[in-house]
Amino acid sequence: MEKFDYNAALAELEAIAAKVEDPQTGLNDIDTYINRSEELIKQCREYLRSARSKVEQMGQ
Repeated sequence: MEKFDYNAALAELEAIAAKVEDPQTGLNDIDTYINRSEELIKQCREYLRSARSKVEQMGQ
């Protein structure tokens, strides 16, 4: 399993947002982008939860 890159995920989410806002983007493509963004958001949340847990453990 490759290491999760939070910054790359954020950059991809920003690119997806721009594509979804583009009037030239078709509905089928928007559905694909939404599904990908949901997966990226899930991964970002898991990453942040893990980071928070590590910080809390260090503070104990």
